[in-house]
Amino acid sequence: MSTKTRSEEPILSESELLAMPDSDYMNGQQLAFFRHLLDKMRTELLDNGQSTITHLQETEATPDEADRATQEEEHVLEQRIRDRERKLIHKIDAALNRIANNTYGYCEASGEPIGLRRLIARPTATLSIEEQERHERAERQFR
Repeated sequence: MSTKTRSEEPILSESELLAMPDSDYMNGQQLAFFRHLLDKMRTELLDNGQSTITHLQETEATPDEADRATQEEEHVLEQRIRDRERKLIHKIDAALNRIANNTYGYCEASGEPIGLRRLIARPTATLSIEEQERHERAERQFR
């Protein structure tokens, strides 16, 4: 793949990443792939937040009560979405810190590899599938 990082090292494609042997788990190229993915996600979320701010500032008040109620409902929904995205930005920042600390890709509970496919699907994952399932079972049990 021709995409490059800031340091001009080539970024692997997803298929190249998945084709690597297990012994290469979380090597420099894989970490660069996930750093690039997380940076891209973060930039998109920040751009979305900025567009929401602009949209909310540009919205004109309307004298019609029904239109105003619709507008307010749309604003509340947008703000909820942005709040979720803000929380995701914190998770992305934490994942980027784990990359910097060479702990990215390993389960916080067991220390085992989380797995490339899971990290591609959820780059902010901190638990392996087994530990996540265990966590969710415990959560349901103690609700």
